[in-house]
Amino acid sequence: MSETTEGAAATPLQLDIVKVMAALPHRYPLLLVDRVAELVVGERIHAIKAVSMNEQFFQGHFPGRPIMPGVLQIEALAQAAGVLAVETLGLAGTGKLVYFMAIEEAKFRTPVEPGCLLDLHVAFTQKRARVCKFAGKAILGDKIATEVSFTAMIADS
Repeated sequence: MSETTEGAAATPLQLDIVKVMAALPHRYPLLLVDRVAELVVGERIHAIKAVSMNEQFFQGHFPGRPIMPGVLQIEALAQAAGVLAVETLGLAGTGKLVYFMAIEEAKFRTPVEPGCLLDLHVAFTQKRARVCKFAGKAILGDKIATEVSFTAMIADS
């Protein structure tokens, strides 16, 4: 968690893969956040997924035209939200997990292909002790690939 002084803005955090893995229970092949470029505790996160041709799902989605499945783009956004929630609520090492409750208003606008960096932007829209709501966008350069609103629950593992 970052420290603030009265009247000063929170200092954004950056997390490498080791710190991301400390915040999330996910592991290969389903860990979809490679690093956190910026995290403002209690507000938002900008995480990055490096999309590689070595991803297992590209073998079948689709041969000859590899596209990252939309459901995995949403999962990547949810994992970024999980890091944001863990850091904001001080859950690291508590055994608590962040579970999906609802996915709403999902829109897929641009195909995500191997070789790109997928910028994952997620912000709290509502924050409570056990249930949080988020708005997320996955962005490729200057194009929105995916937009979604979702709800997650904090629960014991």
